[in-house]
Amino acid sequence: MVAFPLEDFYIGSRHVINSIPKKVQSRLFYLALVATCLGTGGVRAIVCPLGAHSLQEHGSQKQTSFNWFYWITNLNATVVFLGIAYIQHSGAWVLVLLIPSMSSLMALITLHMMHYNLIYQPEKCCSLLTTFGVFVNALKTCCLRHCHRCRDLTNWLDHAKEKNGGCYSELHVEDSKYFFSLLPLFAFQPLYKLCIMQIPSGFYLQTMNSNLNLDGFLLPVAVMNVISILPVLILAPCMKYFSTCLFPSKRDGPFLLTCILAGHLSAALSVMAAGFFEIHRKHFPSVEQPLSGKLLTVSSMPCSHLVLQYVLLGVAETLVSPAFSAISYRFVPSTIRGTSMNCLTLFNGFGCFTGALLVESVYLISEGNWFPNTLNKGNLESFFFFLASLMLLNVLGFWSISQRYCNLNHFNARNISGSNLEETLLLREKSLKFYGSTQEFSSSIDLWETAL
Repeated sequence: MVAFPLEDFYIGSRHVINSIPKKVQSRLFYLALVATCLGTGGVRAIVCPLGAHSLQEHGSQKQTSFNWFYWITNLNATVVFLGIAYIQHSGAWVLVLLIPSMSSLMALITLHMMHYNLIYQPEKCCSLLTTFGVFVNALKTCCLRHCHRCRDLTNWLDHAKEKNGGCYSELHVEDSKYFFSLLPLFAFQPLYKLCIMQIPSGFYLQTMNSNLNLDGFLLPVAVMNVISILPVLILAPCMKYFSTCLFPSKRDGPFLLTCILAGHLSAALSVMAAGFFEIHRKHFPSVEQPLSGKLLTVSSMPCSHLVLQYVLLGVAETLVSPAFSAISYRFVPSTIRGTSMNCLTLFNGFGCFTGALLVESVYLISEGNWFPNTLNKGNLESFFFFLASLMLLNVLGFWSISQRYCNLNHFNARNISGSNLEETLLLREKSLKFYGSTQEFSSSIDLWETAL
């Protein structure tokens, strides 16, 4: 709750004055952000393996489950942003304290009511720590032996096996191979998330410095976030129709990879459009506009001109996020699916941090020109075009490796159980043909590619 702006506000006719010193306010603000990060990170770390377990029963409906999960999540986000927009418009800051309190209370009540459905017996699987332990052990063993045994091993991760002098079982190492085969795919996710993070940063500044007055109604900035969510709410229910009816032969890997490529391209077009609209915005005369109790000099260009870039970014999120989740779930054995989805969340979070770091770096290197405090005195469009160029390179890079992940059917017909080692190893043996063909195509997963 203390992460909200600690300003003076009104409760009815009573004027509540905030007497907390600015230094203390700043400390409380950062403390609240840390608490929020720990809370959301903890929830995601638990939800990923739990979601992977619950999807075991859905069979062929896994992709639909991911689409509806993101639909419900974005529906909740729409309600939240509409609430924030109402607060911005009416100044009802008492809701700033009421909404988080009620949200936390409802979450606790829901967890208490549904806790029996959340209890399950997890199968013996590789955790994220164990998986990276395999990586470190294989690297250490390989370096200590100067790779003398590399000629006898099909994959350098085999050095971590107990029979080759490592510390891990056959099952853990084989599971880790599938996990590390996904890392090149995950490596293209941070830059995409960097584009998505432009909504609360670059796009927000652009909107704030445009004319929010629509026929006498001062549009809250948070409404633009709702516009970016609308494509998810409209298109997500239709994704099953696209996959089953329009592309009957591409229901698995090819269709999902096409969605990701189209989504990345849509994100690149979004930031490119933002750059052109920024140039367009500067050609309009300046007007004065009240915002958060202050009178700002902004462009007279209506903020409705910026709708296209928000919609394109919303379309990108509709196409990319469910498809990435489906691939990270279906491309690996059941014993490592929770770890795979956790790692995807980790890369998404890393993308958000990368976005903040890039903005700060661009601000320092350009001395405030590419990310200016006053938009009319800088060149924010240069930052957008730079980001669009990076995103186009990201699209080309993703396209170059996408063929490795086309076949997702090799695990669909199985329900691998970690409790029966003999059965699991038998299933592994049956999948060697597919895995070998994948390795053939990708020239094997070498040490440097895995590290990258």
